[in-house]
Amino acid sequence: MSRQLFLPIIVGTDINAYNMAISFHEEYKIRPILVGKGVLPFTNLSTIPRAIEYDQKLGDPTQFAKILISVAKKYEGEAEKLILIGTNDLYVRLIIENRDILKDYFVFNYIEEKLMNDLQLKSNFYKLCEQYGIDIPTTVFFNCKTDDEFSKDMMYPVIIKPSNGIEYSSHPFEGQAKVFKVESKEEVQQVIEMIKNSGYQDELIIQDYIPGEDTAMWDSVVYVSSKGETQLVSFAQVVLQEHTKTAIGNYTALISRYNEEVMTKLRGFLEDVGYRGFGNFDLKFDERDGKFKVFEVNIRQGRSSYYVTAMGHNMARYFVEDLIYDIPKPCTYLKGDLLFSVVPKIVLKKFVEDPVVKHDIERLINEKKIVNPLFYKQDKHLKRKVYMFMRQVNYYKKYKENVW
Repeated sequence: MSRQLFLPIIVGTDINAYNMAISFHEEYKIRPILVGKGVLPFTNLSTIPRAIEYDQKLGDPTQFAKILISVAKKYEGEAEKLILIGTNDLYVRLIIENRDILKDYFVFNYIEEKLMNDLQLKSNFYKLCEQYGIDIPTTVFFNCKTDDEFSKDMMYPVIIKPSNGIEYSSHPFEGQAKVFKVESKEEVQQVIEMIKNSGYQDELIIQDYIPGEDTAMWDSVVYVSSKGETQLVSFAQVVLQEHTKTAIGNYTALISRYNEEVMTKLRGFLEDVGYRGFGNFDLKFDERDGKFKVFEVNIRQGRSSYYVTAMGHNMARYFVEDLIYDIPKPCTYLKGDLLFSVVPKIVLKKFVEDPVVKHDIERLINEKKIVNPLFYKQDKHLKRKVYMFMRQVNYYKKYKENVW
């Protein structure tokens, strides 16, 4: 039996993993192998992955490489190369930390460990931003190892979030939120105590709250090849994000936009720091000074980055043409008109208030320029269709009951 040229091994079983799986299927009719810790209906009920290799120890740093190597040995006879793709921060970190072992079994395109630490630890990241002229919100850091009280004078409200998201998620506690919005110095202290009591020992980010609805948030996806050439820059306006405490910051709807000045600035930043692979920026437009301010860059594609694929720039193709075929590409600043949404149309119509965005939503729906990757037509599993329908119904309830 002749071996195929490549086989994608996608680490994760969430929406991001599903979106990457269908990107490979759309472009190459390949059914990828997924490797996951938890059974999630997006992927478990899908007919797109050829197999899902589950192992509850996948998130354990001492087991991660062993698990992936055993998967590689199982499938290496089927393809010339196995393309390894992580879909969350922890898995990408573990791929990078185990680069020297994993590169004997897989091809992948990720940054070096030092740069990962500079970008993922927010105190390092914001220093880099200041160094390279990237606008950021007013930010102070609080070290949870100290017994000091928070004493800085700030304008309220402020946002509190962990500098080290992976460490934070490994210390669950009642009332844990991805982001806290607080109105006073006393409330800041209460949140700090609650987080410290969970066992979290790293820094907290206490940051100026930039006013504005979800539509003040922006997204940019960038791909830098393994040779250091930027091949893609996108820009999109957030229409809605999740409003439940544990999911704030996950975008549920976006409209593609174009802003050459911001796109050039973000591209230049990644090139200057020696970036590789997909990067996904979260920004917010500050109407007080007219600047787009960067919150973070995820060192991977985001769960809403599928809009790039839907606009004719398939994310899977960027990996394949870079890592398998070594095809150089000029840099594309993505232009187009698309509404990406994983929520039903009624949610978009009812819970978006910005009149300009509302008008664009109506127009793009009427022009049929709307995509929801979770309803991929080639995915034939009946149970999954029922689950997705129920999930859509539940979304309306979630937005009605949770106000961010």
